[in-house]
Amino acid sequence: MKVTEYIDNAKNSLFSFEILPPLRGHDIQDIFSTLDPLMEFHPPFIDVTYHREEFIYVEKENGLLQRKKISRRPGTVGICSAIMNKYGVDAVPHLICGGFNKQMTENALIDLNFLGIDNVLILRGDPLNSEKSFFAKEDGHRYAVELVKQVKNLNQGKYLDKTFIKQKNYPLFNFCVGVAGYPEKHLEAPNMESDLFFLKKKVDAGADYIVTQMFFDNKKYFSFVKKCRSEGISVPIIPGIKPISSKHQLNSLPARFYLSIPNELVKEVEKAKDKKTVFHIGIEWAIHQSKELKNSGVKVIHYYTMDKPENIYQVVQAIY
Repeated sequence: MKVTEYIDNAKNSLFSFEILPPLRGHDIQDIFSTLDPLMEFHPPFIDVTYHREEFIYVEKENGLLQRKKISRRPGTVGICSAIMNKYGVDAVPHLICGGFNKQMTENALIDLNFLGIDNVLILRGDPLNSEKSFFAKEDGHRYAVELVKQVKNLNQGKYLDKTFIKQKNYPLFNFCVGVAGYPEKHLEAPNMESDLFFLKKKVDAGADYIVTQMFFDNKKYFSFVKKCRSEGISVPIIPGIKPISSKHQLNSLPARFYLSIPNELVKEVEKAKDKKTVFHIGIEWAIHQSKELKNSGVKVIHYYTMDKPENIYQVVQAIY
């Protein structure tokens, strides 16, 4: 079932959440242990992030360094399949530009369709740690809007192989496409107006819904939605929430995701005497945010677990 269908059919506010594939060497039980506590609240869909390859340098016997490509968090497609098989819940794999060329992307979409996956969240993705800025793979996509267009073309039966003849009864592609939105603008965008301009391009290219980057001030979300509507962006906009869980995040989250944290929350966290108190403060703040969003009529609230379901469980328990 499509994300947009869940939104259209929702009689009450729903919740969804995002998980990370486990680090290489771990198994599917690590995923299930994250999901099991949250499944009692019956989320309609679960996002699974995709993490591109990284490069490390390994010292050889002669003392020279060898550049080696590794994947620290593999298995997005397999995890999506396992989630759907075990829980009967729709999985939403993230699909990124980085590390893929167009043919690899088409192959991935064919696999996802074969597994019965109806939704994808399209992202450009981050640059490699060794790169100062994002570089597309040869014959790959530089921008998320290009990737949206490829998915929508495939939905229309337009394959890269122009000689492809659609077989009789061949299953049609009908992916529901989500994209990212940034209430406080993308960190690389020169200003909010520019960011909205390119967000509208993604919607005009066929994006069906938007999921926002995390925010800690609901006014940022409400303002963002208002600006989107004034630009003619009419698709659903799902707010993304993450509870603060450590003092370190007061600095790391704004630096990494280009967001602001309200001074009231900062003061509360700073004066906390221990980690347990910070954890509780983060939960209470997220509960307050969620209640306000729910009461405003938001159809779905999306939570970023970052592999720590305990605080999300307490938030969702208080709200749903």
